Amino acid sequence: MNPYIILAVAIISEVFGSSMLKVSNGFKKLYPSIGVVIGMFSAFYCLSLSLKTIPLGTAYAIWSGVGTALTALVGVLVYKENFNFKKALGLVLIIGGVVVLKLSSGSVH
Repeated sequence: MNPYIILAVAIISEVFGSSMLKVSNGFKKLYPSIGVVIGMFSAFYCLSLSLKTIPLGTAYAIWSGVGTALTALVGVLVYKENFNFKKALGLVLIIGGVVVLKLSSGSVH
């Protein structure tokens, strides 16, 4: 399987797990807490699989950058958190940094 698809699954799993943290109420709610554990386990497992092919710096930059941006968007869209120019600029800079790191890795899969 394409390592970038596995990395995408890792990112989605991490975003899911992070989003469940919000509703777990400090791990006091059972089902959201189980969601955190499943999401984070899946995220790290898939990240480790993607590292068989993708360089560490590239994979981690994509995983953390895209994960951060998507988690922030979930916060805005699902949890109705504020969205302003500074947040938008930060997300653009994160995504731009991931693109630059991907381009500088010299590997295309």
